[in-house]
Amino acid sequence: MDDDIYLGTTFKSGNSVALRLPKGMGIPEGTEVRMVKEAPLAFRVEAVEAPRRTIDISGFAGKAPGAKLVPHGDFDERPSTIAKRLAARDT
Repeated sequence: MDDDIYLGTTFKSGNSVALRLPKGMGIPEGTEVRMVKEAPLAFRVEAVEAPRRTIDISGFAGKAPGAKLVPHGDFDERPSTIAKRLAARDT
């Protein structure tokens, strides 16, 4: 059970009090967490499941004046795709 005990010291970071989480706790870097206060100096840390991120591209229109959209059928095929199509046609 002593393997689950970690010691730390709080420190000032900007206008906050901070506490480093030891690497041995196994929390990956960049994990978003929620802290739930249960009592004075007693709290629970939970991982927050990140919402799926989407990009709103509606504001991109008109950002490149003079750029013209390429019609879908005008893209070149990959050489490997052309070779497979020709091989299938020849058999």
